[in-house]
Amino acid sequence: MKRRDFLKQSVFASGMTMIPSFLKGMEFLTPEQLSGYRNVIIIQLSGGNDGLNSIIPISNDIYHRARPFIAKKETQTLKITDDLAFNDNLKEIKKLYDLGEVSIINNVGYPNPNRSHFRSADIWQTASDTNQYLSTGWVGRYLDANCQHPYQAIEIDNSLSLALKGNTMNGIAASDPNQLYRTTREPFFKNIIKNTQKEMLDEDNQGYLYKTMLETYSSASYIYETSKIYQSNTEYPQNPFAKHLKTIADFIVSGLKTRVFYSSLGGFDSHVNQLNSQDRLLKIYSDSVGALVKDLKANDRFKDTLILTFSEFGRRVKQNGSRGTDHGAANNVIAIGGSLKKAGVYNELPNLSDLDNNGDIKYSVDFRSVYASVLNNWLNVNDQTILNKDFLKLGFI
Repeated sequence: MKRRDFLKQSVFASGMTMIPSFLKGMEFLTPEQLSGYRNVIIIQLSGGNDGLNSIIPISNDIYHRARPFIAKKETQTLKITDDLAFNDNLKEIKKLYDLGEVSIINNVGYPNPNRSHFRSADIWQTASDTNQYLSTGWVGRYLDANCQHPYQAIEIDNSLSLALKGNTMNGIAASDPNQLYRTTREPFFKNIIKNTQKEMLDEDNQGYLYKTMLETYSSASYIYETSKIYQSNTEYPQNPFAKHLKTIADFIVSGLKTRVFYSSLGGFDSHVNQLNSQDRLLKIYSDSVGALVKDLKANDRFKDTLILTFSEFGRRVKQNGSRGTDHGAANNVIAIGGSLKKAGVYNELPNLSDLDNNGDIKYSVDFRSVYASVLNNWLNVNDQTILNKDFLKLGFI
């Protein structure tokens, strides 16, 4: 069934008297409202993706000397410039780059970098300083300050990352809208919802739990009903990550009033025999994103979508003794979209002749400047309220 025909037959087109009580007050985008409604898809490459073997300084002698066994040869790359090339497993990203739909931001990091996966991931997800420990994520604080419903930030997973947890509102974790709906309709869950009294919501920890359950219950209904409006005909690769991106496309095209989507692809902790494992993962990432963009373009939603890919840190410039790389610092961030203001290579390449004391790439762009740009330039909200500081805005969007 086409989206417009479904709308005509659904409760959303039948007047407020027909809408179940748990859906009242929830906003739903009609086909006319979809145009211009911007969203951002955040993809985390978990484990510390090796940026130097993803976006490759192919003509740099230091790169080749430091990696005698794992440096990519020119025949294993896709040329960007005389000095830079994509890993040849990023074919779909290269196609988008050639269309002016990719911006590569080099040397992204933060002062005094932490090389622990968990701590660095927390820093990226909370937008904190290295010595600052926050219990809320930057997307969660965006929800607190600018949104009315938890489903305006959705993580396609079974559990919610710190990035989407706010002070007063959390995003929703939903890898499968059908499963989320069924879970919230189980007798135990329904009994708690039915017997929750208003005064119970005023209690501290218990009240927070009840409030979260009520929000999840109502959000599950909204997501489930809306997700039935559009089912993609685009062919996606057969892997879990691609399935997650297909779910995001279904949500976007169906008119779900969500601003931020979050997904991740793990396995990038490449200490041993890096080439094969990273190449395999980059192909999964590239092919899946390529299908997502094709889907969004077919439904005229790509121009209003920004896809942002990051990893919690890069890798050491010099290979280790196991034909892999150890934890590093600054890395590249890839922005993909149909409305980029500056596509191509956004800034200077990594300076491999001027590394830090650990042999890592020095950062020149604070990752929070990327967030500030997304918040201010793309989502049109006050970034300082969310990030608690004023960071330089970048011109890629």
